[in-house]
Amino acid sequence: MTPLRQRMTEDMQVRNLALNTQTSYVQQVSLFARYFNKSPEELGPEDIRTYQVYLTNERKLAPGSVLIAVAALRFLYKTSLKRDWPFEDVIPAPKKPQTLPVVLSPEEVRQFLDCVGSTKHRAILSTCYAAGLRISEAVCLVPTDIDSQRMVIRVDQGKGQKDRYVMLSPKLLEILRSSWRVEKPKQWLFPGDIPGQHISRDAVGQACQKARQLSGIRKPISPHSLRHYAASRTMPRFGVRAAIHGHLNNGDAA
Repeated sequence: MTPLRQRMTEDMQVRNLALNTQTSYVQQVSLFARYFNKSPEELGPEDIRTYQVYLTNERKLAPGSVLIAVAALRFLYKTSLKRDWPFEDVIPAPKKPQTLPVVLSPEEVRQFLDCVGSTKHRAILSTCYAAGLRISEAVCLVPTDIDSQRMVIRVDQGKGQKDRYVMLSPKLLEILRSSWRVEKPKQWLFPGDIPGQHISRDAVGQACQKARQLSGIRKPISPHSLRHYAASRTMPRFGVRAAIHGHLNNGDAA
């Protein structure tokens, strides 16, 4: 590990940045240095501009992907290298287009969930949808996070390293109980194939895509997008509960 990489890592650690953020920032800075085959300490504003043009015009990255590189480079030069630059001018952030999300109808949710083969996968995808959890939050749930007395789910150290509670619907509770009776989890609510570890995000993503293909739904569906589909509850209130209820009526709840 180079001294600069060590320093940047320590700067992120003392600021308590999320581990995923640290990994992403280090990767982005590594790609930047590799592009020029030089240490970032030897590069300046014109080099950064050249790299951003490369990401936008040659790599044709989406604004969201370029924003990650921008955030990493701003942290590196502002915090670790302490450059006294007008960062909004030297490392400008691309404007991210505002788009309306694609929303699944209750019938499509039911159709999708019916195509999820595993009880465990069906339960975790239902949790992302019904409770609006990020996949990184759902995979880390433990049995004691499900509070059936207060009808809430405790999310421990979610995004921004904040604890919070989300509502637990009676129908989702039935799905989780059905999964629990099959899996008999101990440490993790959704255990993985490796003993002592929770299910991986990749495994859930693969199960999601397989179910989408089987369902024939052409709209994009991912564990992350399912969380955003939960916003449909603020539109017709029958959205998530009707879909989950219909799914249970197909005989999966004990």
